[in-house]
Amino acid sequence: MKLNLMPLAALPLAIALAAFAAAPARAQSFAPDQKSEIEKIVREYLLSHPELLQEAMAELDKRQNAADAEKHLAAIKNNATAIFSSPRQVNLGNLQGDVVMVEFFDYNCAFCKRAMSDMLDLLKSDSKLKVVLKEFPVLGEGSMQAAQVAVAVRMQDKTGKKYIDFHTKLLSGRGPADKARALAVAKEVGFDLARIEKDIASDEVKATLEESFKLAEALGLNGTPSYVVGQDVVVGAVGIGALKEKVNTARCGKATC
Repeated sequence: MKLNLMPLAALPLAIALAAFAAAPARAQSFAPDQKSEIEKIVREYLLSHPELLQEAMAELDKRQNAADAEKHLAAIKNNATAIFSSPRQVNLGNLQGDVVMVEFFDYNCAFCKRAMSDMLDLLKSDSKLKVVLKEFPVLGEGSMQAAQVAVAVRMQDKTGKKYIDFHTKLLSGRGPADKARALAVAKEVGFDLARIEKDIASDEVKATLEESFKLAEALGLNGTPSYVVGQDVVVGAVGIGALKEKVNTARCGKATC
């Protein structure tokens, strides 16, 4: 049966593309010259209506974001205990807070350095917020060494009160973070360096970092800083305003409570 191509020029682009997309399933229906004509019609239509490309990309982003949100929701649900209540995490702020904000960070991450003030300001301004810190050393061997020292520091300070001093000094310091610098900061803050050296090789340090990497993989995180706030995953140093909105959404369902 011969295909009449002329009406396609007057059809919406979606119909033309659908007809062409269906070609592999019924390849015998289209001769090479017919396929060429369809391609020409689609190309001319796109050139005449370039705004459709923007609409298509916007729709693609919308669908991708919805798919990502669905995956994040499932990952948070399936790993809730490890994300929010692991015995291997650092807990700050109100330990019985109504909202938990979890931050995955790397001591060599420039964006984490900038985002640190956001976390500290939220802790000061929101008495109902619990903040959880998880080492996620993705920027090389120095980051891994610093994270190992940090976990050993946490093992000496269950309350997190001295840990946060260590954390802010190491994260805000100049130059790359590694074992030597982390130990120097730990000494400055007043931790037992001999115990740290011993604990670095412990199963607890290894298990802590493995847990963080497994959680990051489940959540689809590939960079730092990354956050879990309630049922939302936030990637990047988005600023205190955006974080407050996520905290409020988790608290009352709105960006402003």
